[in-house]
Amino acid sequence: MNFMHALNAAWRERNSLLCVGLDPDPARFPAHLRGQPDAILTFCKAIVDATADLACSFKPQIAYFAAQRAEEQLEALIAHIHQAHPAIPVILDAKRGDIGSTAEQYAVEAFERFKADALTVNPYLGRDSIEPYLAYSDKGIILLCRTSNPGGSDLQFLDVGGEKLYERLARLVSKEWNVGGQCALVVGATFPSEIARVRELTGDMPLLVPGIGAQGGDIEATVRAGRTARGDGLLINSSRAILYAGMGEDFADAARRVAIDTRDAINVHRRP
Repeated sequence: MNFMHALNAAWRERNSLLCVGLDPDPARFPAHLRGQPDAILTFCKAIVDATADLACSFKPQIAYFAAQRAEEQLEALIAHIHQAHPAIPVILDAKRGDIGSTAEQYAVEAFERFKADALTVNPYLGRDSIEPYLAYSDKGIILLCRTSNPGGSDLQFLDVGGEKLYERLARLVSKEWNVGGQCALVVGATFPSEIARVRELTGDMPLLVPGIGAQGGDIEATVRAGRTARGDGLLINSSRAILYAGMGEDFADAARRVAIDTRDAINVHRRP
């Protein structure tokens, strides 16, 4: 699967900018799943199957799997998505950041072991730190730019020659690093004015936007700040609000209802 082709097709065919984040926390699972050996896989597969027609992408967060020694369940989950919902790209949210042979191994982990279609990457070690990922020409590389946490301003707002560091990064990625058209950027929904600035600097580059739902980001402000002229260009992530919408055996149905509401709320603002 070519990530960018699949993403554009998903935006168009599913009429959705919703990215469903998969952050499985067994302590928050419905009671009937707790203690089961494959509870994480069972829970996430149910969420995926209930929301697949509503999403432009799925984004499993690797830490939630690794903390539970559930990397094999993550492999099985991504394999399930590719088999059951082959048109939907999978973003592995790992925020890898290293250089040389270590970065090469992280690329192997993401794209050959887990078979993700895209990977989140920390770019603050410079261009050579992302080149091992760019070598996979059909994969998406989604670089942290303006993160949704308050402490992101500690570094991302530093002045570097008359522009903020996050602005310098957005310009570098869009003008110099994105030679294969593989790159996207992470910009938090908690900062709509900065989403607009990144959009201004990067043209139609896709933006992964966390921070709506549990983190309090405003959907209307996010969409109006980040949409392209076509009304797409965004992967607006919601994780906990969808995953834990229900606590009974019908948890997947509850997740679907919230996903529908979220997708529809986004679509209201996609056109001028």
